[in-house]
Amino acid sequence: MRGKMKALFLAFSLFALTLTACSAGSGNDSGKVTLTWWDTMTTDGSVTAINNIISEYEKAHPNVKIKRTYVSSSDIKNKLLLGSIGNQGPDIVWIDSADHQTFAAAGILADITAEVKAWGQADQYYDGPWSSTVYDGKNYGVPVGSNNLALFYNKELFDEAGIKPPTNWDELKEDAKLLTKKNVYGFAVSAVKTEEGTFQFLPFLLQAGSDVPNFDSQGTLDAVNLYDYMAKNNYMSREVITQKQSDTATQFAAGKVAMMVNGTWQIPFLQKEGKVNWGVVPLPKGKTGATVLGGENWAISAASKHKDAAFDVIRFANEPDRLKKLLQTNGRLPSRKDLLQDPFWQKDPQMKVFADAMEVAKARAYGPDYAGISEAIQTMLQQVLTGQASPEQAVQTAAGKIKPLAP
Repeated sequence: MRGKMKALFLAFSLFALTLTACSAGSGNDSGKVTLTWWDTMTTDGSVTAINNIISEYEKAHPNVKIKRTYVSSSDIKNKLLLGSIGNQGPDIVWIDSADHQTFAAAGILADITAEVKAWGQADQYYDGPWSSTVYDGKNYGVPVGSNNLALFYNKELFDEAGIKPPTNWDELKEDAKLLTKKNVYGFAVSAVKTEEGTFQFLPFLLQAGSDVPNFDSQGTLDAVNLYDYMAKNNYMSREVITQKQSDTATQFAAGKVAMMVNGTWQIPFLQKEGKVNWGVVPLPKGKTGATVLGGENWAISAASKHKDAAFDVIRFANEPDRLKKLLQTNGRLPSRKDLLQDPFWQKDPQMKVFADAMEVAKARAYGPDYAGISEAIQTMLQQVLTGQASPEQAVQTAAGKIKPLAP
């Protein structure tokens, strides 16, 4: 197992540090326990739901005061790292599931294995999201909610072309060809040089029969060749290397893209802003079907002086009725099996596609060196889509970087 000092060093090497210090929860003169809570939610609905949870908990526990702080997604990693230096940090924090193992390995998060076992709810969660909270056999968090990727398609353009949504890669390539015309690209992904680009590529990697631990394989090359094929034939814009997932959704909503890979969080946006008639289907299969998980997890800072109280808040917030209200506001799926059967996710035709995929969706639980793995994948895609390297060359280079980092 890599030592905590190495993991912490790696974390610092991957994130630029900010100058804002952190403070752990503490008691106060009135005898109340004050807990600090960090999350990254900004929408009115999500903030209201979070504030309601906090208010309900404080009402039921008069001796506890919870101070919620919004921290941007780009800052929260840096602030957690800075807090760890002075043994300070939030009592309760939301972490992107892809980062969870990195912070656990660095000793920044509290081991809550015993608390989770006493809680007795772990078996209610899908293996995918739960695996992201576990490192070296110990539990360092609880999933908040999940999302995954599927294929959004423009129903009007499909009807005009007389075709149905693709179910496999061959059909995907043929449909992209038929749908590409003046001012409209048949297909789009985000291949931006950030985690978003890796997130969108991983389903194709898995569908091709490959994965991060065996990256140097024919399956990886097949997945990269799929991207290369779409770009070379102009069925997909080469500008995808600079387009975030939100940019892709904006183009799709305006009718400039016929098919896009995207996630549950885009549904509220498309319902409000979309100018096209759209639908959602599972990602087309390669050798197999696959999708990848996103989402956030609850965690407790290792610096927390009130670990028991912090976990009690997490347990309170994860009661199904309370959690449902929160997840409905931000386009997330329940990580809990029992809650995912609720009609809210089962009767909505778009949401059901993502809900059904939770059974097989894979978390980005690739160990504490995942950020380095992700960067190698991002660079590989940029090289291929800009023509700097052939798919074969780019895969070989990326595989060399990934091999010593992979679990």
